[in-house]
Amino acid sequence: MVRGLLSVLLVLVAVTCALGKPDKNPSASKTEKKEKRVPQTLSRGWGDQLIWAQTYEEALFWARSKNKPLMVIFHLENCPHSQALKKAFAEDKKIQKLADDDFILLNLVYETTDKHLSPDGQYVPRIIFVDPSMTVRADITGRYSNRMYAYEPSDIELCKYKSCLEYIICNMIVGIIEKYFTLSKY
Repeated sequence: MVRGLLSVLLVLVAVTCALGKPDKNPSASKTEKKEKRVPQTLSRGWGDQLIWAQTYEEALFWARSKNKPLMVIFHLENCPHSQALKKAFAEDKKIQKLADDDFILLNLVYETTDKHLSPDGQYVPRIIFVDPSMTVRADITGRYSNRMYAYEPSDIELCKYKSCLEYIICNMIVGIIEKYFTLSKY
């Protein structure tokens, strides 16, 4: 509840600051025709056709209720590495389809209070996976030893063929089979 109120307060402050700034060159802005802007969505440019959760708590609820893994993407709007990864992610049709069909999606431009979502530090871009049992999958890492959950645009190609999804699904199936056989013994 407090997080929600803080988020609303932060948005109000940001909007107030943005609206209160005077134009640097008022005569130029009046004469130029304003460019139409697309409204900001929860996708933040990562895939407007995808369904994105608004908060980490909402994403966890969806992951559990729909029995899908959660993909949490940490990024910053002004980070060139985040922008490059976002562009590669948004333009790749196969990744967009995988994300749409098989994941609950959340992208965050702020850190959460859950320390499990930053097992090796807070950096961007970073992608963390959470399985439907609400377990952060710290074992699903990228290819960098100093930033284990960092991905770059070139990694998108790897994800299509050696998909993190395959790893998650295999582990989920093994877990379900183990659970089934454990329960059937009794």
